Amino acid sequence: MNGKRTVLIVDDDKEIVELMRDYLEDEQFDTVEAFSAAEALEALARGPIDCILLDVMMPGQNGLDLCRHVRKTQDLPILFLSARGEDMDKIRGLSLGGDDYIVKSATPEEVVARIKAVLRRYDKSEKETKLEWRFGKLVLDVKAHEAVLDGRPLPLTPKEFDTLCLFAEYPRQVFTYDQLLQRFWDGIGDKHAVTVHIGRIREKIEEDPRKPKIIANVWGIGYRFEGVQG
Repeated sequence: MNGKRTVLIVDDDKEIVELMRDYLEDEQFDTVEAFSAAEALEALARGPIDCILLDVMMPGQNGLDLCRHVRKTQDLPILFLSARGEDMDKIRGLSLGGDDYIVKSATPEEVVARIKAVLRRYDKSEKETKLEWRFGKLVLDVKAHEAVLDGRPLPLTPKEFDTLCLFAEYPRQVFTYDQLLQRFWDGIGDKHAVTVHIGRIREKIEEDPRKPKIIANVWGIGYRFEGVQG
């Protein structure tokens, strides 16, 4: 073991794969290359992979489908890299479990910086000093990186788990969109990323996500954690 992080680069464009490989290796990452979803799954099976940089539009199984498949079994960070920069594309990618969505017009240096930011957030979730948060039926086990609601394990991504831990640490404190964007996206992105992210969490923890009671809206400002009764 050399202590380096390994990034799986998945793109059918060989030039982009080679470009990102060179920049990542210059920043002391190891890389694995895949030019299709099938090759990516083979690489994940060989492991270990610390992060995936994933193209959206690929022949055969696309990046969105691959992300959905990976999220069923693994919690590693996934960053989409796409030529499509419309808001709806970003929202869809984040809704499926992506940790970030980067348009291909971004410089390689920015892509590497955002990979580092996602990995820092992932690392932080494993270094929390408090081992467990309990709010009624909701239990957040930091050491096991596990959330349980009413005895049922919740399939949370690392960023979703980190967000719940932040809310649990400061119950009833209002967190603004800008604060959450800065904390979990290093200030890169917009309000859409935050609202989609919170929406995904609510789908997993709220009895009725359309009428949230655990993570309350503070209209025009952000969100407040109310906890879980019972």
